[in-house]
Amino acid sequence: MRKKKHGRSRLDDCGPLVVAAPEEYRGQWQTEFGSGNPVHIEIGCGKGGFITGLAAQNPRIGYVAIEKLIDVLVLAAEKVKESGLKNVRFILGDAAVLESYFAEGELGGIYINFCDPWHKNRHEKRRLTHPSFLDIYKRLLQKDGRICFKTDNQKLFEYSLNSFCANGFLLKNITLDLHNSSIEGNIMTEYEKIFSEQGQPIYRLEASCLAK
Repeated sequence: MRKKKHGRSRLDDCGPLVVAAPEEYRGQWQTEFGSGNPVHIEIGCGKGGFITGLAAQNPRIGYVAIEKLIDVLVLAAEKVKESGLKNVRFILGDAAVLESYFAEGELGGIYINFCDPWHKNRHEKRRLTHPSFLDIYKRLLQKDGRICFKTDNQKLFEYSLNSFCANGFLLKNITLDLHNSSIEGNIMTEYEKIFSEQGQPIYRLEASCLAK
């Protein structure tokens, strides 16, 4: 993606939507969205189409979208600002340090959509479904929390299926062709729209911890 002109100032213009010091909210996110409201996160929010649609459908859930590229994040934050939604916040940060942003058992859901497959074996540890990341998700999720994972990459999906199963997750709603499945309520990301228009199948699963 091309560098956005005045990206930092545009991000600043989104005000409280972008959390400048997320470490200070660790363990306190419910107070940001209203006591008793569950907190869900999206890792790698792209241009914000998915998180905007999800938050509009579920106004009683607080959503935190994490994106490490400022030129992408600014588009997502501006989209939410324009929508007027009050239940979304953004973090300019990295999934590798999620535990500095969120406390153990603080999350009700995690969404991972079309992440980098990191094809080469030497980059396996960077995949967001690598066991080291799954261990982090386990600690952050509530007992009944779940992970929703979507990708267009068959090899990454196969890898992820094995990784979830080998690391204490129960899988359900597995589909090898989401758009021709019985799963309802799907919200497409920007990438998903492109891939589906090209005729590529979308792979999806839901994972929950067998034990906490």
